[in-house]
Amino acid sequence: MSVTNQQAAGYPFLKGLFEDDYFPDQVVTRGKEILLRLCARIEAEQPSDLAALYALTEVATEEFNALEAEFEAAGSEIETVAREEICEDFGFVASAYGFEDADVEKLVTARNW
Repeated sequence: MSVTNQQAAGYPFLKGLFEDDYFPDQVVTRGKEILLRLCARIEAEQPSDLAALYALTEVATEEFNALEAEFEAAGSEIETVAREEICEDFGFVASAYGFEDADVEKLVTARNW
């Protein structure tokens, strides 16, 4: 999974979660991988409009939905701090790929966390 966008490649995804002991690093790492896969898919598929971008972010959001069980199994959860951090990073991804006017709520509309 190679990301060529320099902004995205050097971005510290989920940094706040890695810095908080409540969130297990091995699960947070899986979340970071989801976001990097999203970047790679955006680069590969080059969505031409917001609707196409939202289709890609929906898949990534569903992956975070599945990741919730891993957080719970590790004694954690996707709660307020995690939700805000994840949503912020989805917004960063959209902006890094030229979709500055993407609605963060629409980027993660499929979330159940």
